[in-house]
Amino acid sequence: MNALRAMLRPAGGGVHVVSTGVAEREAMQRRLYRLPDHAGAEAIEAAWVSALERLPSARVVVLGVPSDVGAGFVRGANLAPAALRSALLDRPTAAYGRDPSIVDLGDVRVVPQLLSEDMVSEGQRAATRRALYGDDQAPWPVAPLDIARAALDACALLAPKAVPIVLGGDHSVAWPAFAAAYARCPSLGLLHFDAHTDLLEHRLGVRYCFATWAYHANALLGGDGRVVQVGVRASAHPREHWERTLGVRQFRMDEVDALGSAGIADATIERFQARGVTAVYVSDDIDGLGAEWALSTGTPEPGGLSPAFVREVIARVRAAFPLVGADVVEVAPPLHGEHPEEPARTLGHAADVLEDLMGAE
Repeated sequence: MNALRAMLRPAGGGVHVVSTGVAEREAMQRRLYRLPDHAGAEAIEAAWVSALERLPSARVVVLGVPSDVGAGFVRGANLAPAALRSALLDRPTAAYGRDPSIVDLGDVRVVPQLLSEDMVSEGQRAATRRALYGDDQAPWPVAPLDIARAALDACALLAPKAVPIVLGGDHSVAWPAFAAAYARCPSLGLLHFDAHTDLLEHRLGVRYCFATWAYHANALLGGDGRVVQVGVRASAHPREHWERTLGVRQFRMDEVDALGSAGIADATIERFQARGVTAVYVSDDIDGLGAEWALSTGTPEPGGLSPAFVREVIARVRAAFPLVGADVVEVAPPLHGEHPEEPARTLGHAADVLEDLMGAE
């Protein structure tokens, strides 16, 4: 518990702000923690700590990782965790913020120039550790991906039966979330919705980022076919290349159109069952949806999945396997091309999936 309180901040507090954005953040926090309008930072902190104390009885835990350092083209996903929480709180029927069995851990403390610990020099690590944790030189990590992993591992001890759901952030945040889920359940399968493969071993020499996390997740599973990707349509290589070299299964848009949600879900279930999968991890990159559905993202691609398709596949697969973890990533509220329905439309579709994931099986 001490580690969580040190490494995390109250929901929405992972983005470091001094003046601009403080009022908006605190307004969301007061709504989430059910505090009066005049409540300040101390009351918010106390309410957050009180929420953490409910962890042993949690059914679902939510963790925000407001980092877009691992993105590649256009940034803005660091603002998504707070915006997604607000979108859920706006829904009078949403369990989030109302169901005491859903515990929001808060946000990873994000230093926006850092990504993973293996990219941080000893001198920078010491300086950032002092800034985050004080002069006691506590052993906790300083980079957001590693803080996320450490927080999820601590949560697994405090709430071993809870399902962690990570709010990104860019897709790099799926790596620590998936690795933590694997540590709890090595026989899991990965269901991954995305317009892109994310299967590079490294990108410009960077090992863990938005374009590489799925490669490392697949390697962690032993490359034995337990990664299923749905919606890929922007790749330098054909499907056969990735399936032959890495053993993944990709359902590109031609098969999506031919098989429909039931066919894709049934094929995924059959594949997982044949490989001994006992639980599933869901990673939902919002750009798996077509740009006509979700424009507030860093790399929107036309001709993708419909929101109903994604939700139907998740529901069908979850009916066959328990959920061991999930993430919803790459929502970028500032990026909307001045479209009148954005970013509310993208946030709405992401919130739909989050509601489904947080619901009881």
